[in-house]
Amino acid sequence: MSFPHIIRSAIRSTSSKIALLARSTTPFTNRSFCSSSESEKNSTTPSEASYYHLSGGPSHMRAAVFWEPGKPLTFEDFHMPRPKANEVLIKTKACGVCHSDLHVIKGELPFASPCVVGHEITGEVVEHGQLSDSKIIERFPVGSQVVGAFIMPCGSCSFCSKGQDDLCEDFFAYNRAKGTLYDGETRLFLRNSGKPVYMYSMGGLAEYCVVPAHALAVLPNSLPYTESAILGCAVFTAYGAMAHAAEVRPGDAIAVIGIGGVGSSCLQIARAFGASEIIAVDVQDEKLQKAKFLGATHCVNASKVDAVKTIKDITGGYGVDIAVEALGRPQTFLQCVQSVRDGGKAVMIGLTLSGAKGEVDINHLVRRQIKVIGSYGARARQDLPKLIKLAESGIFNLSAAVSRTCKFEDAPQAYKDLDQGTITGRAVVEIM
Repeated sequence: MSFPHIIRSAIRSTSSKIALLARSTTPFTNRSFCSSSESEKNSTTPSEASYYHLSGGPSHMRAAVFWEPGKPLTFEDFHMPRPKANEVLIKTKACGVCHSDLHVIKGELPFASPCVVGHEITGEVVEHGQLSDSKIIERFPVGSQVVGAFIMPCGSCSFCSKGQDDLCEDFFAYNRAKGTLYDGETRLFLRNSGKPVYMYSMGGLAEYCVVPAHALAVLPNSLPYTESAILGCAVFTAYGAMAHAAEVRPGDAIAVIGIGGVGSSCLQIARAFGASEIIAVDVQDEKLQKAKFLGATHCVNASKVDAVKTIKDITGGYGVDIAVEALGRPQTFLQCVQSVRDGGKAVMIGLTLSGAKGEVDINHLVRRQIKVIGSYGARARQDLPKLIKLAESGIFNLSAAVSRTCKFEDAPQAYKDLDQGTITGRAVVEIM
């Protein structure tokens, strides 16, 4: 923007003139600023989040907004989100439909609202935040295809510095606790009022989203945008459970309880790690039938038989080395603990109603050295590139894991179908 143009756009008031002149002293790459309306100037929007156009692109976008439990998602216009240092603006191509979003939509997990949900995405890099590290810009140049992990590590906290991205302090203190990025601010502001809207992870159910660079990995041209979106949560969560919590070894016997998007991914990861017996447990025959194709050696319908007894019968009375609970219910929590052999591991990855409790026989836990482990996800910087390699080689079958695709405007219905249990595997919203 030329200096005379800045002067002309600032003549309405002395204060606005000074503000714009101050901003003009700092160069911005590939963006030109738009003057704000009076309502935007009087909003709670931080001054540093000034709205801008992409070079040769739009100045606004659409996103699906969750307002409060019991109300449907609505599509709203937003100012183009602006990345800050070491953040990347992504043109979203696809976003997975996950139960974690559904828990927020139903009010089962408390989260700041209004917010944009959606947290497993693929897309194209369109801009870097000002003052971003040159290595980040080199790794993710404009035009790059990328996939984003839902756990977005800051890269510098005590856990991240030890390689434990899945315990990132800033992610939990800011994003999960407040719905913001790590300066304590959202990147999403409504176009009609300038009011802030919070972010569940990157707020991926949108035409554009801002993602901290440490949560991204380059997506090779050989992998499709749509199916690859599930790498950022469903596959990411399954890999974290198997690699880090369970520490699966070749020959292990494994039971997976709950064969949805994450549970079905656990089956494929267990097979890739060399598990000898892979037992799928669910209450829907359709899901169990598909589980056989994804690597299950045995299937158990828990609505028809005693799941724990059947698992022990399959394993010669011992139980499995590792049981994974991927549903998030007190009943299946107990089944998971009861299904493991002496010295075995019960890995919990299913989220549930806030405050829900799972019971366990304390004496059995102590005497038989049962290990109960929680696992929320994997480690973006170390693990996401590995998952891409698994998918690229065909060891992880993305196409088999995605059971439905839908258009952007059909996203609200996809969450309704997920709630009713009619989605087998994972649904993905195509936004491109």
